[in-house]
Amino acid sequence: MRSRYSAFAVGDAQYLLTTWDPSTRPASLDLDDGTAWQRLFVEHTTGGGPFDDTGLVTYTAVARGPEGRIELRERSRFRRSGPDHRWVYVDGDML
Repeated sequence: MRSRYSAFAVGDAQYLLTTWDPSTRPASLDLDDGTAWQRLFVEHTTGGGPFDDTGLVTYTAVARGPEGRIELRERSRFRRSGPDHRWVYVDGDML
């Protein structure tokens, strides 16, 4: 979760696509250059440990855009994928 937030903060769309589950990944990703991501608050996690194949992360991300403060709160689903069992983002529900 933190690495994906960092990728949003620096505008690394390729990293975001690489760490997105192939079954839900969009063909491309257009990031908004006018949004400055400032903080990430990880509020709750379920699973995601060394012996888990899935995990949930509830977080709030804070940014500043052209129209002011932005708060994005989501419960994201992750799973291990590929031969190296890396964590990938599956999807999320806005809260």
